[in-house]
Amino acid sequence: MSAGFDWGSRLNPERRSFLKLLGAGAAVAAGGGLVELGSGGQQAGAFPYEPYPRDDQLSTVVTSCAHNCGSRHMLVAHKQGDVIVRLSTDDGRHQAGGAYGLDTEAEPQLRACLRGRSYRARIYSPERLLYPMLRVGERGEGRFKRVSWDEALDFVARKMLAIKEQYGPTAILDQAYAGASWGVLHKSDQIEGLQARFLGMFGCRTSSWSVPSYQGTAFSSRMTFGTTQDGNEDDAFAHSKLVILWGWNPAYTFHGGNTFYYLRLAKQRGCKFVVVDPQYTDSAAAYDAWWIPIRPNTDAAMLAGMAHHIFTENLQDQAFIDRFCQGMDPGTMPDWARGEESFKDYILGTRDGVPKTPEWAEAICGVVAADIRKLADLYARTRPAALKASWAPGRADHGEQYSRMAAALQAMTGNVGVLGGCAEGVGKAWQPESIAYPHDEYANVWYASIKSDRWAHCVLNYPEVKREEIGLWPRQDSLDGRIPDIRAIFWQGSDWLNQLTHINKQLEAIKKLELVVCLDSTITPSGLWADVLLPIATHFERHDVGLPWYKGHYYIHRPQVIEPLGESKTDFQVFTELAYRLGFGERYNPRAGRDYFEDNAAVDEAYLRAWWEGKVQKKQGVSMSWEEFKARGVYKFKLEQPHVAFREQVEEGKPFATPSGKIEIFSSRLAQIKDWKRTQYGAPIPAIPKWIPPFESLNHPKAKDYPFHMVTPHPRWRTHSIFHNIPWLQEAFSQEVTLAARDAARLGIVTGDLVEVWNERGRVVVPAYVTERCLPGVVVLHEGAWMDLDKQGTDRAGNPDFLTLDAPSPAGAFAYNTLLVNVRKTGLTHRPAWQVEATPRSMVFRRDD
Repeated sequence: MSAGFDWGSRLNPERRSFLKLLGAGAAVAAGGGLVELGSGGQQAGAFPYEPYPRDDQLSTVVTSCAHNCGSRHMLVAHKQGDVIVRLSTDDGRHQAGGAYGLDTEAEPQLRACLRGRSYRARIYSPERLLYPMLRVGERGEGRFKRVSWDEALDFVARKMLAIKEQYGPTAILDQAYAGASWGVLHKSDQIEGLQARFLGMFGCRTSSWSVPSYQGTAFSSRMTFGTTQDGNEDDAFAHSKLVILWGWNPAYTFHGGNTFYYLRLAKQRGCKFVVVDPQYTDSAAAYDAWWIPIRPNTDAAMLAGMAHHIFTENLQDQAFIDRFCQGMDPGTMPDWARGEESFKDYILGTRDGVPKTPEWAEAICGVVAADIRKLADLYARTRPAALKASWAPGRADHGEQYSRMAAALQAMTGNVGVLGGCAEGVGKAWQPESIAYPHDEYANVWYASIKSDRWAHCVLNYPEVKREEIGLWPRQDSLDGRIPDIRAIFWQGSDWLNQLTHINKQLEAIKKLELVVCLDSTITPSGLWADVLLPIATHFERHDVGLPWYKGHYYIHRPQVIEPLGESKTDFQVFTELAYRLGFGERYNPRAGRDYFEDNAAVDEAYLRAWWEGKVQKKQGVSMSWEEFKARGVYKFKLEQPHVAFREQVEEGKPFATPSGKIEIFSSRLAQIKDWKRTQYGAPIPAIPKWIPPFESLNHPKAKDYPFHMVTPHPRWRTHSIFHNIPWLQEAFSQEVTLAARDAARLGIVTGDLVEVWNERGRVVVPAYVTERCLPGVVVLHEGAWMDLDKQGTDRAGNPDFLTLDAPSPAGAFAYNTLLVNVRKTGLTHRPAWQVEATPRSMVFRRDD
């Protein structure tokens, strides 16, 4: 057992000695040769700069990316011994019948982006977690001691038993996600993954029912179409005549790795592009799009103005509406709801006396009425047209109303179920077989389920908190309405503390917990607040199969490329060993004995082979054997035609998965709810899409004190918070707040100035970027930066979630993009981290003389 390590210094630019210690640990773990870790010239064992190894001196192994970056595409690891020297990507030669350079519209290469190509720096980073650790300082101080696996797991098991006995079956909060990796065997998932099954089998689990990325959109898709599988494969975009990128910047974020390729094909074939966004994005520039700047959180109002023009000009596809829609107009209302307000009634102002004209919308969204009419006319008259209503505007208060309003326009123009059209909300398309681990009823055992971003509110206000305040999921047993008594958190591959709204409130709540366990491969900001750190092997260090992320039709074999660094174990190993300590090891992992913790290769191989032969081959008609799949590394499906959501419903008359069997613009489920407080929503949601003002916006009186509306999009150089610590990416892209040139001139700010951004919830300091490509009154700060608090509680990393509010929309949409802030210039100047030799990973401040 060693002395305590002060890992809190990772987030403090004044204290960095721990990096040398971690670098030395990585060197011991990797063994042989030398490696550049990207930390002030610190060397450790990985690869030599001179002489640089030639290709004929290296072996190659096909693997993949493993996070929710928009693709999970192919990586090829080039190894010297047990060390990854570099990474390349798909060049066409690995698939059946493939040859170098093979790349077609039907079977494109699965090329990794800059994040995946930088993964080697993450494997060998100074922040790599190599050994089990127990906290020795105050929680959040970042001081830990190294312990054995037995000591760490014995401690966790004892605490779990004591907490369950004292506080009952709701005491452990399950917060799992894709930080460690995502595959068919080693899966991080708060719904049905390895941790969910483990805690469910233990009989002590509070789960989270909402997904931060798209909860409002998922609600819309389920209410409107009856499913979240409402997406086309991205090759369908190549057949569009018009693409409206609504709050979507596919140059940065996408739902399949070849999205940008297919959109470029559409452009080359004459497709017109429109971008509706507060920013003139790189995608707008790439596609020479018509840019329509819009005030944040007013998207539903603009869409309503477009619907008004379409109805009044009789541009709707009435035949499609009459056949496939419920509640679009009075004639399509169900018999049991005759006399209720239809969507057309609302748009024309029949009931409330307020027609939702383009002029009405202009006053709310800031887009001139003439442009609203022009876009509505263009969309209604162009066939096929893809209104791609992205998730970002839905990450807001009442964000589900934006998504439902967009779905109504998609349906009223007849662009659902047709090639080149778009019904996408959530956008799930072709479905892979995704589960190879034991999967049974225990995967979904939970004793309470709350809204993800309300856990801190629940902890701080227990037991007086009301069910509607935390989005408590209704039950059909004696536990219905029982507020969870949360006393512990398990973070599996999850940096939730850094990623959920209102971080300062979370920091207050986490101090009250009795146990915080973090299973991850990287020491994240969340890990610094844990009691126990358990080192999890990356997907380069274990056997699995990679899946596409939302779009794409392929499987990528992921063998164990290198031996696990340090004492890293797979999460399946860790949960198996904990399950044995708690008395249900044989049930949790039926193929493994107690020795699985030390030797898991044969067991993992058996699970994966059974999955391939029993699910992929039998259910999806794949003839390639498991052995050939492993040898080639990739299997790409060739679809007979582009996958188009709801093609069968429109072409063959198959009913939609809604109560009425139709596209429900008027929702049967919502219309028939009588007691809203007994639902997970807690407040009424209208049966038809409506514009509902958010709790903060530029139209709110609060804008007098906080005159800027902040949006928090995803950066291209991180996957949420994953890859934040990669110096290569930090050199290419800086965390900075973007503001309009007009606003910057008024405040005396130029690019590079350090500015303070604040509201009543928190304060961050970050460099400024001044541009004409941003709507005045709007500031942009990308999500995911690793928090770095000073002694006064100001975040020096520029994490916008110190400013967001944990007040979700009733339907579950997270309010990441509903926040007002103020901005002012500080007395500090900034140099990018990569320009400062002594502290290459941190922002450096100095006062002007």
